[in-house]
Amino acid sequence: MSEIREGNLFYDRESGRYDIRFGIASFYGGLHCGECFDVKVKDAWVPVRIEMDEEWYLVGLPQIRLDGLTVRM
Repeated sequence: MSEIREGNLFYDRESGRYDIRFGIASFYGGLHCGECFDVKVKDAWVPVRIEMDEEWYLVGLPQIRLDGLTVRM
């Protein structure tokens, strides 16, 4: 079984994708449409999927700001 890691979402302007920073020099490598992970909302973990329309959004939490969210995968 693989290790669950926690990090924070950020937008990588160079790639045009959101990524997850796990540490100072540790990154996921860029999220793609359809990838699933959990987001921490008010001390509860919520399963989501990231998608792109005109902007990136989380299915089930379409109005939430993505930058800085605590996530795990």
